[in-house]
Amino acid sequence: MRGVLVEKWTEFDKLQLAECPNPMLQPGQMRIKTQAAGVSFATSLIVAGKYQRKPPLPFVPGTEVSGVVTEVADGVTRFQVGDRVASVIDWGGLAEETAAFEVNTFKIPDSLEFHKAICFTNSYGTSYAALVWPHLLRLEAGQTLLVHGAAGGVGVAAVEIGKILGANVIATAGSAEKLDIVRSHGADHVINYRDGPFRDQVLDLTNGRGADAIYDPVGGEVFEQSLRCIAPEGRIMPVGFAAGTIQQIPANILLVKNITVCGLNMGYYMGWSPDDVRDKYGDRLAAMMTQLFAWFDEGHLNPRVSATFALPDFQQAMALVLGRQAQGRVALVMNEEAARLGK
Repeated sequence: MRGVLVEKWTEFDKLQLAECPNPMLQPGQMRIKTQAAGVSFATSLIVAGKYQRKPPLPFVPGTEVSGVVTEVADGVTRFQVGDRVASVIDWGGLAEETAAFEVNTFKIPDSLEFHKAICFTNSYGTSYAALVWPHLLRLEAGQTLLVHGAAGGVGVAAVEIGKILGANVIATAGSAEKLDIVRSHGADHVINYRDGPFRDQVLDLTNGRGADAIYDPVGGEVFEQSLRCIAPEGRIMPVGFAAGTIQQIPANILLVKNITVCGLNMGYYMGWSPDDVRDKYGDRLAAMMTQLFAWFDEGHLNPRVSATFALPDFQQAMALVLGRQAQGRVALVMNEEAARLGK
């Protein structure tokens, strides 16, 4: 099968398409004929050996896929050959075939296209956990949610889920085009952060109180400004470092305003930790995905994929992501989905 093969730690633009061995199935796994795979900033860190988790070399990168089940191993009870699924995998997504654990795999609605299904396991899953789970941002109806990087994958998801939960959503992005996108996904107020400090606008929009919950995939100065426009007893969550600078947290501001800073490593719940706790959280993740797919069926979620590329064009896909030009998710499409989309 064809895939992107990493034989040594390197920059993503040094990788090439290669013939890769078909994955071997372990008990509890299934073989998936890949139809779409997500491309993300984290993928570029993994292949360079700069991520907190390092797969054994050689490996195929990619952790989020959708496709069709073609084989099930011993121990698989919820899936059968022919099922349409989306899955979070340890690695192996940027190839025409992959292996996935049952506990990390979810049946997708018939109306959900494969290239849009990749939005759910990562972008929607992360945003749902961040906003809903009680030990994190625990957003409530009537509160104000500030979403940074709102035109990106997790940003769009957070805006939509925030509106479902009844929040007043303020979204920031870096261009008029991106602001139009987040407005179309339900944001109540939009701010172009390139026009000057956004903190003043957030305070104006909240009558000086600030945002109750802040969702920040950008980091750097954005995080620092956010601490200046957060409400007393507010919650703030760093979910990425797209700006290239890891957030520095001044504890004195946390103390004065009773602020909670939440961390979320979604991979922990998916088994990407030394003690591999994926089975412990399987029911929680299944309930989350059931709710997300129900919201999709009801028309409340509109997964945004800004661009699709055929597998041989994987470098173009990553360049779009690293250049911060993506408006929503970027997907690689393969097999029948590539043919259907004319790729």
